[in-house]
Amino acid sequence: MSELTEVIRRTFSLETWEVILPAIGDTLYMTSLSTLLMAVLGLILGTALFVTRPDGLRPVRVFYALFGAVINALRSLPSMVIIILTLPLAKLIIGRSIGPGAVIIALALTCIPMFARMVEGSFLEVPRGKLEAAKSIGARNWELVLKVALPEALPGLIRNFTIAVIAVISVTALAGFFGGGGLGDVAVRFGYNRFLTHMMVAAVLALIVIVELVQLGGDAWAKHIVRKRHL
Repeated sequence: MSELTEVIRRTFSLETWEVILPAIGDTLYMTSLSTLLMAVLGLILGTALFVTRPDGLRPVRVFYALFGAVINALRSLPSMVIIILTLPLAKLIIGRSIGPGAVIIALALTCIPMFARMVEGSFLEVPRGKLEAAKSIGARNWELVLKVALPEALPGLIRNFTIAVIAVISVTALAGFFGGGGLGDVAVRFGYNRFLTHMMVAAVLALIVIVELVQLGGDAWAKHIVRKRHL
């Protein structure tokens, strides 16, 4: 019991959080930039999949098949493999292969294919009748996407985006094994390599709090959109 008490005491000590707080900053930096790339590119790619699918607004079977195969291939790669493959690319772009900035490309590439499929799935949940009705009065394809499909799919898109952001956060922890910095790096260097249990516990607690805040924020945002729709 005394050993457990000591771990708890050291977990919440000032010297522990002097290490954890900068790591939280690095994790949020990696997450925010990767999320921005994921949101923009994932939305574009997911919309392209929705529009060009065989029963889409403008079917392009060859494009959909090839593009879908590439996305599925990227989704099948483990995050660790993507990180290893993109570190040389990061060195070419920013001049180094360690640190929070070096793994942003890997984090984005890990989650963009997943989010693109989520976007496509959210659009597919829009009732076909609403798209057909808008099309019958002369709406163009871009209007069907922006003025019908997107507003209707928005609550689902927000929920899926929340899941994708949490996936990014989990990959930032993995990036710590490859010198990416952040809470994962603290857990590896102090918790695993030096057997400092309190540092591991503190890093895990920080990750849990970040994920919970993201989930709560995403749920509240989606509910707000639904309430506004029913006013």
